[in-house]
Amino acid sequence: MNDQSAGAVAEQKATNSAWNPRDHKRGFSRLSACFLVLSLCVSSFALAGPLVDKVQRKTGSYICPMDPEVKATKPGKCPKCGMTLRLAGKDTGSEAESATPGPAGARTEASVNLSRVPETTVYDQNGRRLRFYNDLVKGRTVAINFIFTTCTTICPPLTATFRKVQQELGERVGRDVSLISISVDPAVDVPERLNSFASKFNAGPGWTFVTGDKLEIDQLLKTLGASTASKSDHTPMVLVGNEAAGYWTRTYGLAAPGTLVKVITDAMTKTARTDSVVQVPLPIGSSSASERQIQKSPNTGGTTTASAATPPSAGQLKATKTPAEAAAAYFPNTVLLTQDKNPVHFFDDLLKGKTVIINFMFTTCTGICPAMTANLLKVQAYIGDRVGKDINMISISVDPAVDTPEALKKYATNYKVKPGWYFLTGNKADVDLVLRKVGGFVEDKNDHSSVLIVGNVETGEWLKVFAMARPTEIADSVMKVADSKQR
Repeated sequence: MNDQSAGAVAEQKATNSAWNPRDHKRGFSRLSACFLVLSLCVSSFALAGPLVDKVQRKTGSYICPMDPEVKATKPGKCPKCGMTLRLAGKDTGSEAESATPGPAGARTEASVNLSRVPETTVYDQNGRRLRFYNDLVKGRTVAINFIFTTCTTICPPLTATFRKVQQELGERVGRDVSLISISVDPAVDVPERLNSFASKFNAGPGWTFVTGDKLEIDQLLKTLGASTASKSDHTPMVLVGNEAAGYWTRTYGLAAPGTLVKVITDAMTKTARTDSVVQVPLPIGSSSASERQIQKSPNTGGTTTASAATPPSAGQLKATKTPAEAAAAYFPNTVLLTQDKNPVHFFDDLLKGKTVIINFMFTTCTGICPAMTANLLKVQAYIGDRVGKDINMISISVDPAVDTPEALKKYATNYKVKPGWYFLTGNKADVDLVLRKVGGFVEDKNDHSSVLIVGNVETGEWLKVFAMARPTEIADSVMKVADSKQR
């Protein structure tokens, strides 16, 4: 390289290294951009921390499948219904979370009336055309759950639980008891799809998967108390019934298989009762009727009353002039104990001048009692501050030897019941006397009724309500009775 060339190169380097305002401005802009990006990163990290913590808390939280508002950070029992809390997003998922809606999400379909199971045309997983009542339910003991094949949350565990129930029951499935899985998505779940789904769980004889026309299946679901606006909101309930005995109950579908087997085998032992009429005094304003009868059949939903066939005698009319007087003459005034160890006279302290809601339960029950009590807790919330004033809620233990006031207090505390709801126990002979009068006496505590007795003692308006009907419907029925006028 000659001297001239070297000089040119040196001059060019000097030019390149010289300060240039345009270059400085450009460099400052780049530096500002770097600081801006760094600030955004720091801010995002700061915001991400709580968000990550929230997600972790959510994924690590436990909820009750029947009362999803109950949440905890560690495993345990639901204080309201006693069921085992489950990890959110695992066995429960969004479906279980909405399975038992609170007041804001309560639905108002017609009450379940299981004495009239519809003769819906359905199709099984093999494409056979069946009549739901006649071919699958009539004269049988059945366990019914509700699923859909594209479900990715509770349906596989529900079906897997049924598979274990099938294994534990063995040869009795198809002979003594039938398992039925009804699709809540019949438009998608055609028989072929149900067949494939059933095969994955090795469903054997006696286990029928059901689909059909959407309108007809929707009506069937409504009748069985399993209707929802969205398939993803379907309930994890299992409906267990002995149709021949007129016995129906409900239990949690993700319970231990042994628990479901016990509920099913208990249902199998039921027989039709002939002493299932409770005489309850009603208004005596004419010679046509002195009282009505409440049919206390546990398989009946809705609210009904039936007039007594035998008119009163002249002496009865003279002796009993008002419904309140008739009630006072009929109901015992036996002293029982509340969950607070307070002695109460059954009629004078709890019924007189009141509208009452009476149900039957025992604290060690693993069948319908937890769900029934949780349902009545929502009824109490709907009725509000009238409970304890003109309306009393009364739960009578059918196992007074075990259900001491202390046991009932613990039970009531777990459910966070409010004032105006009395849990009663006492001497077995005294409790049995009261139970016989209100139609709740049973030889075996597991046979107790799941029907509520609702009555206005002053007006003589009495009716029965299925204890697992929608809380809004029960509350509406109670309010109507409470606001009824004496005839």
